[in-house]
Amino acid sequence: MNEEISKLINLQEIDSEIAGFDQEIKAKQQEIAAREQGIADKEEEAAKCRKKSAALEQEQRDIKAECEDARAHIKDRQNKMMHIQTSREHQALLKEIEDSKRLIKESEDQAVLYMEQIEQLQIKAEELENLCAGEKKLLTEEIEKAEKAVKRIANRKKKVESERGKIAPDLLPGTLHRYDMLLKKRNGSAVVETRNGICQGCFMAIPPQQFNEVRKGDKLNFCPTCQRVLYFKEEETEVCDA
Repeated sequence: MNEEISKLINLQEIDSEIAGFDQEIKAKQQEIAAREQGIADKEEEAAKCRKKSAALEQEQRDIKAECEDARAHIKDRQNKMMHIQTSREHQALLKEIEDSKRLIKESEDQAVLYMEQIEQLQIKAEELENLCAGEKKLLTEEIEKAEKAVKRIANRKKKVESERGKIAPDLLPGTLHRYDMLLKKRNGSAVVETRNGICQGCFMAIPPQQFNEVRKGDKLNFCPTCQRVLYFKEEETEVCDA
């Protein structure tokens, strides 16, 4: 096999390993971010419960004030009834008193409903807040573990990158430039194997004549569809003991 092709294959293996390290680090970071978002969502929900509870408590205070006004109105109407002289005025005052009593009854019923809702909201908010407190404690531990893991991965990556630094300069400048462009353009896959005349990068068929050239491995060959560097690997045959 052409030496330049062998170097490209080695370089691709190293870059794939580096990409794997990057994915490991990203996965750790995403896991922590997801946990943090989960806590933030719970905190937001708890805050909404507290806000809604406060609004209902204000409604309760307003209802209480309305009931006090209605009771004062009833007392005032009852006092006036002692001084009226006509049946018509008496009936009118009775109606006002009954209306005020009905208002008080409806308001008190509504206040009971608000009290139940407030209690449920406060219980839910407290549960969420306690849950967040526990998750934050666990998250602190997870972050410490993740930071240590990321550090280990970064150290492994650094060693592999030093190997890349030794191999890459040995390639012809034009070859390395094209390889680096393909690496970015083809999502980290610039050098691929061919199997049965099929490019393993884009899985498109290669012309038979070109496939023969790839099998010889005398020069660089590029997939006519995806432009990746192609190489052919002889299948290993198992040797059985006689």
